[in-house]
Amino acid sequence: MTKPKIAFLGTGLMGSRMARHLLTAGYDVTAWNRTLSKAEPLAKEGATIAQTPAEAIAGSDVVVAMLSDGPAALAIQADSDVRNAFSTGATWIEMGSIKPEEARAEATDLAGLGVDYLDAPVSGGTKGAEAASLAIMVGGEQKTFAKMRPILEVMGRPVHVGPTGTGQLSKLANQAIVAVTIGAVAEAMLLVEQGGADPAAVRQALKGGFADSTILQQHGERMTTGNFVPGGLSKFQLKDLDNLLSEAAQLGLELPVSEHIRERFAHFCSAMDGGDRDHSGLYLELRERNGLEVS
Repeated sequence: MTKPKIAFLGTGLMGSRMARHLLTAGYDVTAWNRTLSKAEPLAKEGATIAQTPAEAIAGSDVVVAMLSDGPAALAIQADSDVRNAFSTGATWIEMGSIKPEEARAEATDLAGLGVDYLDAPVSGGTKGAEAASLAIMVGGEQKTFAKMRPILEVMGRPVHVGPTGTGQLSKLANQAIVAVTIGAVAEAMLLVEQGGADPAAVRQALKGGFADSTILQQHGERMTTGNFVPGGLSKFQLKDLDNLLSEAAQLGLELPVSEHIRERFAHFCSAMDGGDRDHSGLYLELRERNGLEVS
């Protein structure tokens, strides 16, 4: 059976790794990125590089979008050249993190063009993208999920969580847990450092206990070694927290812990120019808050 032809839109830190796995699995991939130089390395691995989104989409059976936010995806979908380029029966898989309401709007709009839709945001950062072990939360029709599952499984572990928009809702829940846990790990690492314990030894001691987590082990190490080269950008963490609180407000919910951590990320991104640093850099905001040296 011939594998579907894939247009991959957005080949940044995450997207480039995800597209590479599709190429390795034998899919015909046409890649596009707003900054063309970020897509061009994939040509050496067999990808066709498109100059425009419409060029990438033309003749493709599946569009995988890994863009920065909802407005970026909606702008591409609104382009007349793109709308005319969709193949009959194509599927758009939205893998970037957008608002649930934006996912629903995308699905309704694309349905009018005869295009199926899944919202399938991911978690796992660049390490998960590199290892093809991403957690993939998928909203949409069950039959569309079943059809697209082989493609998603190349990039990670897809789970269907409900109707359109619930994939993005699940990602917001994920981001709340991630952000709050980063804040807790930052406090723990600063405490043990200032108290004279070896942070690496403490992380080892906590392994397997109730406090253990990927964030403790990976981000805790980043914090205490000063490695804030981005795997997950702080500005995107802030964007996701804004989306989370917007969705909570629409549901009539107050999320005080998420509100607090959102304000801290906002300070780190704006006042400390940390938006392009890893989200574990919230540790630097904590150091500044305590009057300690910030590198």
